[in-house]
Amino acid sequence: MIVQRRIRNYQAPLHRYMVDGGMLDKRAIWLAHRRAGKDEVALQVTFQALIDRPGSYWTCLPTYSQCRKALWAAVNPHTGVRRLSEAFPEELRESTNENEMFIRFKNGSTWQLIGADQYNTLVGASVAGVTFSEWALSNPSAWGYISPMLRENNGWAMFITTPRGKNHAYDMYNYARKTDGWFAEVSSAMDTGAFATAQLDEIKAEYVALYGRDFGSAQFEQEYMCSFEAAILGSFYGTELAAARSEGRICDVAYDPDLPVMTVWDIGYSDDTVILFVQIIANEVRIIDTYSSNGQNLAHYAGVISGKPYEYSRHVLPHDAQAKTLAAAGRSVYEQFTKDYDLKNVTILQNRNTEMQGILAARHLFSRLWIDQGQEDFLNALGQFRREWDDDKKCFRDRPVHDWTNHFADALRYLSWVWKEPVRKKTPVPNPTLSIGGQSTMTMGDLMKSVRQRHVYD
Repeated sequence: MIVQRRIRNYQAPLHRYMVDGGMLDKRAIWLAHRRAGKDEVALQVTFQALIDRPGSYWTCLPTYSQCRKALWAAVNPHTGVRRLSEAFPEELRESTNENEMFIRFKNGSTWQLIGADQYNTLVGASVAGVTFSEWALSNPSAWGYISPMLRENNGWAMFITTPRGKNHAYDMYNYARKTDGWFAEVSSAMDTGAFATAQLDEIKAEYVALYGRDFGSAQFEQEYMCSFEAAILGSFYGTELAAARSEGRICDVAYDPDLPVMTVWDIGYSDDTVILFVQIIANEVRIIDTYSSNGQNLAHYAGVISGKPYEYSRHVLPHDAQAKTLAAAGRSVYEQFTKDYDLKNVTILQNRNTEMQGILAARHLFSRLWIDQGQEDFLNALGQFRREWDDDKKCFRDRPVHDWTNHFADALRYLSWVWKEPVRKKTPVPNPTLSIGGQSTMTMGDLMKSVRQRHVYD
């Protein structure tokens, strides 16, 4: 006999929205507290979908390595039954592939666990529905990559998460709540009534004992009260980003055609490649543009550079761009860019300081940074870039969590080492001369522009 777990009353709005009247083209985001049963209700929605409409369905976690522990092998402590056995009854399955975390059902539907860190492996896949679990910790590029597949198939998408500051999940929630065709809801522990007051007091006390009063209280507000204002625990740049926002240095930062542009790269293939486009004037470091992609060849990035309306002073590549690669017939990334794609003024970053020294340098740079507010992925990544937590020693490690945020943070770290090196203007500026008696050939506006240009640094 097939038994589906009951929907809790506070889970019902999401479940009802997704299931009633069919699920074609539906979108939903639910930000809810810890232990609200987000994955549980999402799996029930998925089960209903794959029964009603045979197709391929995915549940996507931030990293592929999390999938087995978080969902595939997880056991419900209240029943002692494997969570997937409760969600997807054995008698309806045709096969279960333990290695690939893949289930095929007798009606032709399939369901699989995937990681947002490996979204580029899904080339050519067709999907009818996707759940993004822990969306606030996932690479937002995964949605940009998968969404065209859903549109082609009139598929649905759910995003379930606990808040992690004002990042892409916060932006998506704000977009969803004022957009037709979306379900959007925030459910704190006070909203759901899932815990008694005494239980919440005990949970908060545990957080304070574990993390200290300030961090513990912030973590409790984030995890159980669904606060977007709470600090990201262990964030490297949280304080610096907050200061930049309050001082108005995250704003519209336009391209100045009178100034050259420097690019700073973090290069990966299976991982993201990130390019920062930077202009510098009077010790202001302006990040006017960014670009990131995944799994692309060098021709793609050379095309991105040439397709921008910028005049470049130079392109700074990380030190590993000098390594020879077998896949490129023994030629380095540097050699390919300069010889095959005719990129000019390409340099290799020679600084071999440690990662933590680079992070300190980036913090020091922050007071000079002006960042275009349209670079949302870059800003979100810096906010999420954080230390690893050592649960045994109950303290933060010096090294950062390795996830999608590292590549943006590494590019900023490289920028912090190279921004001071001087470059020449794209056109020489004559020395201004002012005379009295009507003989001057330069207006005051020309003079001020000249003074500004003579204080340009790279």
